[in-house]
Amino acid sequence: MYNKDDNTSKETDQMTDETNMNVSGHILIRDKETGEELVNKRNAIHYGNLGALIAAGLQNQSNKIIHFMAFGNGGSSVDSSGTVLYKAPNTSESTEPTASLFNETFNKVVSSTSANNDTANNKIELTSGTNYTDLKITCTLGLSEPSGQENFDTATNQNSNFIFDELGLKGFATSSDNAELLTHVIFHPVQKSLNRVIEVVYTVRIQLS
Repeated sequence: MYNKDDNTSKETDQMTDETNMNVSGHILIRDKETGEELVNKRNAIHYGNLGALIAAGLQNQSNKIIHFMAFGNGGSSVDSSGTVLYKAPNTSESTEPTASLFNETFNKVVSSTSANNDTANNKIELTSGTNYTDLKITCTLGLSEPSGQENFDTATNQNSNFIFDELGLKGFATSSDNAELLTHVIFHPVQKSLNRVIEVVYTVRIQLS
């Protein structure tokens, strides 16, 4: 005897398609003028926040974008023997609207939504490959920024102004303080001073399989 419900169930089972999303990141920090590489490593993804942002973007919610690149100095410390100790990146598989860098000290807009953004030096570019899509986020710290930095990159105190050891991409908000953390990377301390231009190239790769 023909059973319509059974047939519908079989068709539904056959049409089920499970997709795995893999998101990975890589960060390159270099002296823009000399080409010297200061940091070259992979980063950690805050899957909860990034997943929520992607889903909201597919729903066509406004401003669900990567907007800020944030810099901080709370990712490492030095013990009594002089050894640098690194914290684990701040990530989670659950959404955490209040997640942030350990101690954010500076940020720049990297999206094109701000009329004041220098899009030649701070931008997001999209590149597609055979089975992936890359978001290439470039952020440049010019000679005069951040305000209050030291003249030369010769500081011996890790607490000197604008010695960075953590960095993250954040979503859109009226200020970086209120923006959701999407990625986080901890690295050895790097000083930004008046005598150098630093360029950060942050690549986020998205793959479906």
